[in-house]
Amino acid sequence: MDAAVRTGGHERALGRETLVLGLVDVGILAALILFGRSHHYETVGAPLASLETITPFVIGWIVVALLSGLYTRRFTSVVEAARTTAVVWIAAANVGLILRSSPAFEGSAVWPFGLVITGFGLLVLVGWRVGYTSYVTS
Repeated sequence: MDAAVRTGGHERALGRETLVLGLVDVGILAALILFGRSHHYETVGAPLASLETITPFVIGWIVVALLSGLYTRRFTSVVEAARTTAVVWIAAANVGLILRSSPAFEGSAVWPFGLVITGFGLLVLVGWRVGYTSYVTS
């Protein structure tokens, strides 16, 4: 029995596709946060301030995505991709909000910010992942 067997829809190695997915996910998060900053008259041209706003959510996303196996799973249905991405983002947004309100990062967040970042993050991340999954599985 020399044949390789794939089980559970998981990959072991970090391939090019996985790396691209991760970079697009982080890019979408960064764009969403920069868009929000620009709509609140905060200077997007201030790189350190923008980076301090983006970093807690990117850390949250990477940690939760890796712990959940998001990047080692191959989705076979759009529903599975939407459900998993939604759960990962809700958890990651909470981690990001906790980090943002900690002394480790400058700034804080009023309570509606948590609703806005979670809601819009769900829209863009789940939308992107559903679109990608439907393209790949068709």
